[in-house]
Amino acid sequence: MAALPAQVGHAQSRSAAFAGILSGVNAAGISSRAALATLPVTRKHELQEIQQASRALGAGGNVFGGFSAVGFGADMPRVFASPGPIYEPEGTGRDYWRMARAIYAAGFRPGELIHNSFSYHFVPAGSMMETGAHAMGCTVFPGGTGQTEQQVQAMRDLQPAGYIGTPSFLKIIVEKALEMGVALPSVTKAMFGGEAFPPSLRDWFLAHGIAGYQCYATADVGLIAYETSAREGLVLDENVIVEIVRPGTGDPVAEGEVGELVVTPLNSSYPLIRFGTGDLSAILPGPCPTGRSNVRIKGWMGRADQTTKIRGMFVHPKQVDDIVKRFAGVARARLVVSGEMANDKMTLRVEAQANPEGLSTRIEEAIRDVTKLRGQVEIVPPGSLPNDGKIIEDARSYK
Repeated sequence: MAALPAQVGHAQSRSAAFAGILSGVNAAGISSRAALATLPVTRKHELQEIQQASRALGAGGNVFGGFSAVGFGADMPRVFASPGPIYEPEGTGRDYWRMARAIYAAGFRPGELIHNSFSYHFVPAGSMMETGAHAMGCTVFPGGTGQTEQQVQAMRDLQPAGYIGTPSFLKIIVEKALEMGVALPSVTKAMFGGEAFPPSLRDWFLAHGIAGYQCYATADVGLIAYETSAREGLVLDENVIVEIVRPGTGDPVAEGEVGELVVTPLNSSYPLIRFGTGDLSAILPGPCPTGRSNVRIKGWMGRADQTTKIRGMFVHPKQVDDIVKRFAGVARARLVVSGEMANDKMTLRVEAQANPEGLSTRIEEAIRDVTKLRGQVEIVPPGSLPNDGKIIEDARSYK
C-alpha cells in the first residue's frame, strides 16, 4: 500500500490510457484497499478493444493503446503478442517478469541447467521463464515446443536439473522417452504454468520421479502467484496487489468467496491499475505453512467470462465469431472443449444449411489460422445448438 499512491500517479503521468481512465483521481489518496476499490477495473477485453482502436488510427495511434509508459528502443527490448491480438511490452530490469521467486519455490537452485519448453515466439512465456532463471543464476536450454524426440535427446544428453513449461508437454516428453527406452534420471523437478495442474497429474509425475509445482502468471502482468512445498494454494508475488471482485463489477468480495482476480502490478514500464484478468480465484485464510507471509489464493478456478485457456493459449468468443464469418453458409457455431486437463480436445460444432465436400477441412484450417490450435469440426443441422448465448463450452474434467 505504501507504494500504491506513487504507482497510480506514475500511471496517470506516463500512460496516456490511464491519464484518461483515472482523470480527476487524487493519486495521493489511493493508499488503502478501500481507496483502490473506488477506481475502475480495466478488463482484458477492454484493453484489447482500446489497443485495436488506437492501432486503427495508423501513424497517429499507439500499438499499446496508450497503456505502456515506455516506447520502442532501449527501454523496451521486446514486444510480445497474445491471442486477440493483444501486444505487451517487455521492459528492462533484472527478472522483469518476477519469475525467479516462483522458480526457486519449485526447487531450482543457482548453478543448475533448466530445460525451458515454453514458447519462444509471439507470447512472452519463454522469455518470462528464461529471465527469471538467469536472475536466479541458472543456465537455460531453450527447448520451446514441438519436436518431442529431440526434446528427449536434449534431456538425455544435457542432463538438466528439471523442466519448465506446460504439464501436458512434459507428460508427452516423458511418455516419448519411455517409448524410446531413454531414461531421464536428472529431471526430478518441474515448474508448470499455462494450464491447470490437477492432483491426478501431480501424482502421475511423482510416480515418474518428478516433483511438479505450478505458478500463475499472465502475459500482461507476469508472475501473480506460485505454489510452495506445502501445496496449500498459491502465494502471491511480492510486487502485485491482488483483489478478488464480484465478476462484472469492481466490488471486492468477502475473504474465501470466489470472484474475479484483479491485479495491480508495481511495474513502472507497464503500469496497469486494477487490471481484470478474467480468471476466478479466492483468498485462502492464514499464512503458508512454509513460513512465507504473503496472502495465498486457491489458484486458477476457471474463467469469469467465456474466454477459455486451451493447451496454454487463450481462445476468445470473438475468435469463434471470426471463424464463422469466413463461411457464408455457416449461421452459428459453438466451441466445445472436452477431455481431461493436459489432454484437451477442441471441437467446433457448426450449424450449416448444407455440407459441401471439403467444408469441414476448410473450417479446420480457419480454426488453426485464427486460434493457432488444432480443432475438429462437426457439422450439425440449423437449430441444433442450444439457444443459451454460449459460444465456448468448457466440458473438460477437472479431477
